[in-house]
Amino acid sequence: MDPILFLIFAAIAVVCGINVVLQTHPIASALSLICVMGSLAVIYLLLGAQFIAAVQVIVYAGAIMVLFVFTIMLLNAGAEKKSAGSLVSRAVGAPALVALLGFLSYVLYRAFPNPLAVRFGDFTLGTAESVGKAVFTTYLLPFEITSVLVLIAILGAVLLAYKELD
Repeated sequence: MDPILFLIFAAIAVVCGINVVLQTHPIASALSLICVMGSLAVIYLLLGAQFIAAVQVIVYAGAIMVLFVFTIMLLNAGAEKKSAGSLVSRAVGAPALVALLGFLSYVLYRAFPNPLAVRFGDFTLGTAESVGKAVFTTYLLPFEITSVLVLIAILGAVLLAYKELD
């Protein structure tokens, strides 16, 4: 059942990713990107990385996409006007894309001749417990340095906002 769900959500992610590029209206493109992020979160769940899936939904599909939508709305961006592409670009583009994908597939196949099989649920490093242990043991110093940098940025933002009020 897991491989079928994986293929379904992988297909949804690919179709929505293509839709991000093909959309002419920026809001529709942003909504397609949210669908990509949601599909990736489900794929992370299938692989056994619950914490990474939750972060994917909260940070990317939630906060970052809200920022994108607000920015698009503030810029008042309308629909993009379609231009008629040249006949040469259409005639050369599709075969060049197929050739590029074939070449990349060949290079990856030669670089990794015996890929390891992925077993759903075997990845145990994406749980909240394992991420928490890693952050507060192995990566404690970078975590604390990052928190100090964020604190300095917040203080700077407050100071800039305070000066503008005067």
